[in-house]
Amino acid sequence: MKKRPRILAISSAGGHWVQLRRMRPAWDGCDVAYVTTKDGYRVDVMQDAAERDQPTPRFYHIVDANRWEKARLVRQLLGILRILLKERPDVIISTGAAAGFFALKFGRFLGARTIWVDSIANAEELSLSGRKAGSSADLWLTQWPHLAESGSGDRHPEYRGSVI
Repeated sequence: MKKRPRILAISSAGGHWVQLRRMRPAWDGCDVAYVTTKDGYRVDVMQDAAERDQPTPRFYHIVDANRWEKARLVRQLLGILRILLKERPDVIISTGAAAGFFALKFGRFLGARTIWVDSIANAEELSLSGRKAGSSADLWLTQWPHLAESGSGDRHPEYRGSVI
């Protein structure tokens, strides 16, 4: 019997989470673990799996943080490292922000394939996390066609549509 790919789907709460969850049919049949900054989303994930007759995914809650909260960022990073070492995902996908950036950066060291989908909210320029995560993403996507040529150096995100 073939092993199901292990997917780690990670994002911050709010719009990042909404966009990540809209992509969930892409990993139907996979062994999925969700990571986010809002524990209240756990019920939605479990109900959705039951309604769609999918295996119950694992769910992890991590502390929320941003670039101005250095101590919380360290706590978030340590939580993500613990999850990565426990889950050992084959693929990590994120829509942002700091949590996804950390997961992609350190997941690559564990041999995971990485996907970054920049938030649709960033219509004028790539998000800060997206610009930083691009160098660690095997697949780097933007949801705006005119941002497909942004980025730095030789690397640019690709446009393949939007999730909203």
